[in-house]
Amino acid sequence: MKFVDYYKILGVKKAATEKEIKAAYRKLARKFHPDLNPDNKEAEMKFKEINEANEVLSDPVNRKKYDKYGKNWQRGEEYENAQRQQQSHYQSTQQGFSGQEYSDFFESMFGGRRTSSQQGHHPIFKGQDYHSELHLDLKDVYTTHKRVLTVNNKNIRLTIPAGVENGQVIRIKGKGGAGFNGGPNGDLLIKFVINNRTEFKRDGNNLYVNVDLDLYTSLLGGEIMVDTFSGKVKLKIAPETQNGTKVKLKGKGFPIYKKEGEFGDLIITYNIKTPTILSKKEKELFKELQKIR
Repeated sequence: MKFVDYYKILGVKKAATEKEIKAAYRKLARKFHPDLNPDNKEAEMKFKEINEANEVLSDPVNRKKYDKYGKNWQRGEEYENAQRQQQSHYQSTQQGFSGQEYSDFFESMFGGRRTSSQQGHHPIFKGQDYHSELHLDLKDVYTTHKRVLTVNNKNIRLTIPAGVENGQVIRIKGKGGAGFNGGPNGDLLIKFVINNRTEFKRDGNNLYVNVDLDLYTSLLGGEIMVDTFSGKVKLKIAPETQNGTKVKLKGKGFPIYKKEGEFGDLIITYNIKTPTILSKKEKELFKELQKIR
């Protein structure tokens, strides 16, 4: 797991006072606040990092654990319990880890849970879970496909089912860090970040899109071609269609996760476009209509 330097994020020294940390947080929070950076994903991510750093460093207890254990600060109590057990078990023997070796080992590898079973006097720990993000476009997850993900210099082949949601996390067992004293390997947790660069808005399994409709077709009816995620379709327009009218195309939405052949719906909203730059003849005709109405 990558080490996150909270002091560096806030731009303060490790010896900074609570007052200095508070001042640095407020300055950065104002700079990267989402309200001042609309639609800026980088600023949004920075704002989250700043808040996370402040939550840890502004709490004296958490800050003390963080300074002592680094990335494993949240599991400091487990670490200390394991260390006390190790020292108790090995006070009368020169075999196994020395105190320093044990400490160094946990500094680099600790992060898994201790299991209920033990081998002799050796505590058994599950390996550390690894976390990774996989960035994909919305079009990528419309169909099931394969990807190769590199984690700790190891290539892991994945089959990504169609319909994966933004923010969804999947767990791949045994692909994390190695276990300790025969414990099981940790798992790999992959979070999907889905970027939508299409005109369609996704909400669950349904897709939404706005379609422009000219005034004449909306009044008299007719046929138009519209885009769906899987290609164009022809739609009949009823006479006197009103602005904002919604039409549902069943089964033309997004694939339902792990339900092959099943899809959500596509909801189309018509936006009627008023003609501009009218010719003299058109203006005369509209005046005639106005008189009739």
